[in-house]
Amino acid sequence: MLKIGYHASHEQFAPSTLLTYAQLAQQAGFTAGSCSDHFHPWSSTQGESGFAWSWLAAALQATTLPFGVVNAPGQRYHPAIIAQAAATLAEMFPERFWIAVGTGQALNEHITGDRWPSKADRNARLKECVDIIRALWNGETVSHKGLVTVEDAKLYTRPAVKPLLIGAAVTSKTAEWVGGWADGLLTISQPKEELQRVIDAFRRGGGEGKPMYLKVQLSYAPTLDEARQGAYEQWRANIFPNNMLTELRLPEQFDAAGQFVNLSEVDKMVRISADPSEHIDWLQQDAEMGFERLMLHNVNRDQQRFIEDFGAKVLPDLLK
Repeated sequence: MLKIGYHASHEQFAPSTLLTYAQLAQQAGFTAGSCSDHFHPWSSTQGESGFAWSWLAAALQATTLPFGVVNAPGQRYHPAIIAQAAATLAEMFPERFWIAVGTGQALNEHITGDRWPSKADRNARLKECVDIIRALWNGETVSHKGLVTVEDAKLYTRPAVKPLLIGAAVTSKTAEWVGGWADGLLTISQPKEELQRVIDAFRRGGGEGKPMYLKVQLSYAPTLDEARQGAYEQWRANIFPNNMLTELRLPEQFDAAGQFVNLSEVDKMVRISADPSEHIDWLQQDAEMGFERLMLHNVNRDQQRFIEDFGAKVLPDLLK
């Protein structure tokens, strides 16, 4: 059954504000939630970056929605700690929590002072982390020496049902790789032809029959100009190719790069429209492509209007 989720962007809003938005989203008819997990925002103009794991416990308690998070174990987070954190949430809120894992961005991970590895090394490190997390969830005592190190770790609090361990992928190459080991796919909205290549690669790599989630980047406002301007002000700093997004280290660097972005380029990566029926059409196409969970991220600042209008004018057509 299709679920439509509200995506809580910790880069853009204080955690207390996001908690209110999550509650409003449930009241409006959203049927799921998700959040980012950043140490820094993408841009200094976004101006926030709350700790996702504290917030997730509050959001799961304050609503009845299932929630997920996108996490990068291996540098800023030790995989044993992520295994413990996820297991605790899954024990407290059975079958309501999932975690998507990826290789991360230097923006968040460089704060440890460790070298930022190449993409190939980050992939290898992530796979080590996935194997460690799964072993800990299985109750094994884990010792491992590789790109990450674990000594005599065992989880004593484990959920009756393990959370889904989803693979986060933006490119078709990464999607094919995660298809072999992940419980499902999380990717982002992009032009339909590119998105289809990601889907095909995931299925080809071993993901056939596994669930697929889509984070939908959109901008909705009363007028098209307001929607476009809101997207430009808040999200132009992170519409660049993935190999660039993963390498810049500071919000100020993203701000500097964003100065060279024009409005038409934002249109390519963000679904900008003031017409609810246009958003319905886009989301129906996503569902037809095989995505069973659509996490909607309205990238501008006007969250309450987005939540209320989508609850009244968009969700009823999609969830009927």
